[in-house]
Amino acid sequence: MAYFYREFLLFGLFNAYFITSTLSNSIPPASIVFESPFEVEANGIHNVKISYNSPINGPLSIHYGPCNMAKYQEAHYCLGKTHIGNHSLAKRHVEWESNRPTKFVWLPRENTPDFGCLHAYQDDDLVGRSAPITVRRRQKRRSVAFADVADAMGPWFDGVEHLQEKEPNEVFVASAKSKKIGILGGGMSGLMSSYLLESVGIYSWKILEASGRIGGRVHTSYLNATKPDQYQYQEMGPMRFPASITNPNTNETIQILDHRMVFQLAATLNTINGNDPTLAVNFIPWIQNSANAPYDTSKRRPDGTVPGLAEVLANSSLLDDDTATYSNATVGQEAKSGFSKWVNFDEDKIRYLRYVLNTDLNITDEVDSTSDYYPAWEYEDVYFDATEWRTIDQGLNRLPAAFGPLVLNRTMFQVAVQEMEWNEISQKMVVKWRPGNLFDMETTSMEFDYTIVAVPFSKVRLWRLPAYTSLLARAINTLNYIPACKVALHYKTRFWEHLEHPIIGGCGFTNIPGIGAICYPSYKINSTGPGVILASYSSGTPARTLSSMTETEHVALAQRAMIEVHGTIAQEQFTGVYDRICWENNEYQAGGWCEPTVGQQELYLPAYFHTEKHTVFVGEHTSFTHAWIWSALESAVRGTTQLLLDMGLVDEAKNITQTWMARWISM
Repeated sequence: MAYFYREFLLFGLFNAYFITSTLSNSIPPASIVFESPFEVEANGIHNVKISYNSPINGPLSIHYGPCNMAKYQEAHYCLGKTHIGNHSLAKRHVEWESNRPTKFVWLPRENTPDFGCLHAYQDDDLVGRSAPITVRRRQKRRSVAFADVADAMGPWFDGVEHLQEKEPNEVFVASAKSKKIGILGGGMSGLMSSYLLESVGIYSWKILEASGRIGGRVHTSYLNATKPDQYQYQEMGPMRFPASITNPNTNETIQILDHRMVFQLAATLNTINGNDPTLAVNFIPWIQNSANAPYDTSKRRPDGTVPGLAEVLANSSLLDDDTATYSNATVGQEAKSGFSKWVNFDEDKIRYLRYVLNTDLNITDEVDSTSDYYPAWEYEDVYFDATEWRTIDQGLNRLPAAFGPLVLNRTMFQVAVQEMEWNEISQKMVVKWRPGNLFDMETTSMEFDYTIVAVPFSKVRLWRLPAYTSLLARAINTLNYIPACKVALHYKTRFWEHLEHPIIGGCGFTNIPGIGAICYPSYKINSTGPGVILASYSSGTPARTLSSMTETEHVALAQRAMIEVHGTIAQEQFTGVYDRICWENNEYQAGGWCEPTVGQQELYLPAYFHTEKHTVFVGEHTSFTHAWIWSALESAVRGTTQLLLDMGLVDEAKNITQTWMARWISM
């Protein structure tokens, strides 16, 4: 065996020497030098990098074929053709030095031979040949993955398929990094997009933000004019992040990988900012469930206050009679049981439960309303089964604030975009707005090579837009958004932590109409000084009704509920300070978050994976999951990758997907 192996090695060395000698003797001094790649993946995407030893003017083509081929007709196939240098048709390369691009896109076909070379030809003349290139084959999955189960509606962006749909010469030559990119919207997806562009060396970008702040729906209210380190705040937008699930029977802990992107981003920003304490994003535990948080029941304690979870579990008489809730209590319970059985963090079991369980639509709606059609069954309940949660110390506003040093000097505030106009000749997008009198017919504008639209469709649908395809236009015009309202109330002390049944963090519910969830702060437990309760968090149809109330009416409703839940101490301790946000009425958002109606998710999601008129759409509404910060970040990773591929910057796109755990992007 050793003898055979030695002979095999000697044969390989001799063969390599023979090929190298043959190539060196047959090629004149090369005008073009191939610098990479030397190993590629069949049915993948790669950048071919070259340099010039001497000027070349005219047609240039690159071919893959045998390393000793004598003419380009013997090649397996042509990667692409273009004109470079002083040739009149080389104007498309004006951004490259001397109109000679140094980077090209290569999509090696599935049947690409395992061994060969790249060849550069000027007309019929060979002007450069690469070293031998190895072609690898993509390994097939050995087990069923979530992509196999949910691909029909999942966020799986296939970069190869994306580029194969284009004309070869559209993507053959990679753009230089000097393109001017407009990011419309300074929420989390817009901020993340700006960082990702910066991270791969694209610096000519600008954010246009309609409001006077960055962060979008990330909105921490610091009540009574306090500062973050005074800990008198509540989250009026996102609140917390599910981190992991621990099985109490086995003690096995499974990380919820999706939201780890938020933790990774925080660590990255902390490093960029030199761990400046004024910009630091630090995580602390979030208490999602608390033993004495109010329970959703019509029953009351003897003093008239609302019992907590632990009391109800210990005393079944405090439970409401479930038999009146369901049209068929037995079937309803079976559906709940089946729902619980399937909803766990097991990628092989996550499926479209509505069809798997095959229950009556009426029962399905009772167990988990069909009004929130986006696949909450698989994701939302997995997230809310988390046993470990985290939030950001001093408020989630700290996360967008940490982007400040990067973006503030390249962000234009109070720019409410009203129109996007595509210039077919220049292949640029003109973005327009009215900076002064809204009644003026004249607009101010700015021109970009590419635009990343990070504004919710609930606002974009009011813009004048170019003629996008019907599917994308319908998504913009009809994608459903859910309303959400929150009321935060300020109290003299954290009295709830000192009741007979102390409430230590957590979220609870009551049957009081219009209140929804009540959440208590997870920070500074048992500390002295004032505190803030999220006295009402309501979404969906109830929130739409609540948003019709005046601010005073809504706050009064929430404060009366706090007295009913906790007793008269809530009346004595209330300072009169509050904040109230109904996101559907917010002039910059016009909705709490995206919640597709029946069929919209699977129909519209693919539309966002196509770049039309140099426009890429990002935001949580373009993600598979919604209402989570990670959804906005994920969309930015996908959107920036998509943009870079359209620019032909494959290496940069791969860098982003590898750095940011983008396992849902195939390249």
